[in-house]
Amino acid sequence: MARIAKSPRFCCCLLSVVFVSQFVERVCGVWPLPQEIQQSAESSGLSPQLFTFTYSQDSAAQAGCSVLDTAFKRYFSIIFPDFTKDALHDMWLEPKAFVLSVSVKTRGCDGYPDEDSDESYNLSVSEGQAVLRSVTVWGALRGLESFSQLVYRDDYGAYFVNKTEIVDFPRFAFRGLLLDTSRHYLPLHAILKTLDAMAYSKFNVFHWHIVDDPSFPYQSRTFPDLSKKGAFHPFTHIYTQSDVMRVIEHARMRGIRVVPEFDSPGHTQSWGKGQPDLLTPCYKGSKPSGTYGPVDPTVDTTYRFMERLLKEVKFVFPDSYVHLGGDEVSFACWQSNPSVGKFMEKMGFGRDFTKLESFYMESIMNITAALNKTSIVWQDVFDYHERPRSQYVVEVWKQGCYLCEMRRVTKAGLKVILAAPFYLDLPIPTQNWARYYGVRPLAFRGTEEQKKLVIGGEVAMWGEYVDATNLNPRLWPRACAAAERLWSNEEKTLNADLAFPRLEEFRCELVRRGIQAEPLFVGHCKHEFNGL
Repeated sequence: MARIAKSPRFCCCLLSVVFVSQFVERVCGVWPLPQEIQQSAESSGLSPQLFTFTYSQDSAAQAGCSVLDTAFKRYFSIIFPDFTKDALHDMWLEPKAFVLSVSVKTRGCDGYPDEDSDESYNLSVSEGQAVLRSVTVWGALRGLESFSQLVYRDDYGAYFVNKTEIVDFPRFAFRGLLLDTSRHYLPLHAILKTLDAMAYSKFNVFHWHIVDDPSFPYQSRTFPDLSKKGAFHPFTHIYTQSDVMRVIEHARMRGIRVVPEFDSPGHTQSWGKGQPDLLTPCYKGSKPSGTYGPVDPTVDTTYRFMERLLKEVKFVFPDSYVHLGGDEVSFACWQSNPSVGKFMEKMGFGRDFTKLESFYMESIMNITAALNKTSIVWQDVFDYHERPRSQYVVEVWKQGCYLCEMRRVTKAGLKVILAAPFYLDLPIPTQNWARYYGVRPLAFRGTEEQKKLVIGGEVAMWGEYVDATNLNPRLWPRACAAAERLWSNEEKTLNADLAFPRLEEFRCELVRRGIQAEPLFVGHCKHEFNGL
């Protein structure tokens, strides 16, 4: 096992290292591409016998920082996957220590990443040492990931790293990935593996679309019947409170936020199974049809229920954002219900059901605001009410002129997340990754102030045709194209042909790390996938 050095040094294992005058052919293999990177062709050979992670003396974070201590162990295993403590160093190498020194300006080891987290870092790799500097532990995690990608092996299995200088930071603060766990239940291990792959690609937000029409797998403490009656199975196809905590902590250790989505008033058929009188009764003529539509926005009990549920969400999920949905609401049931009609008349809405949805969403967003949460909603909410009384974040998802929508939303002074061009759930060929790579999120007519309101983008993996059997191949490496678009300098990454060799290499790196990433074209990886 790894040997722990006395504070402040955290010593993972032994390493012999010597800088040699070799020129190993090597693609600049950091994905996503750093803002600035300079590499020498001179390489140093590494033998995993003596390697030390250390906190520099001026670092605010020192030994005992759970985020970085755990990351040191994790990345040693990633960099040297075949190493055992009994392995002998290569006899042709003269033993020499190699130290990766980390300096963090602010401690923050026990907190959670948030929308203001600084993920910038500087990394300098030279003979016998690497120096990683960052403002926060989250930036240090990004730098450790880049360092891990700089280490490579030759045909004989020897390790090398090139002299490198990196100055890096993300282009957008919100780089998300959505998983839908309602249409198909995803086992906990599939979610955790996705979080691992997200960290490798420097995604930093897990958008957990945890419930929807088909099933309600979230086990609520306040309303246990929601999952008892609304999940596919009340015991095997649920996420317990401990499951949720494990996801949140696994994400935190990788600098990833967890933003839950409880979509309403539509997409709530599974809710109604465990919460009587929540959904609107549909009518056929003058009589109830026995079917139900969206949440009933006309009764006080609805808002009392939502307030109690959202209070639980605030307690369980530490992130300041919560996604409230608001998309694809069918008005047919509301139109059929006489009680809804009377409420509309009383409120002066006429027969405009978009006003009724806006009334409901404004009420729910007021609840989240009172809980000190920031609401994210799908663009439908904005489209129905372009002069918002509340501040919220709009997620643009509809195809067509999504840049036109971005312009309208930012002109209204609202922050926006772009998802429309990053839907990955449909089974299109992997070589179409370039369609995601070519997205230009800020290519709309607008002022600089408007464009500052674009906080990022998100890959969406909906669950109609996706479960644990095909999740990873469907996501990766296509999601990596979006990851680079959201992290890297756009002007340096417009050419997909130039990006292809790096992506091909990064796909092989994902495969080596146990991620079932689809191939981009004919070829092979030095380390093929070893099985499930």
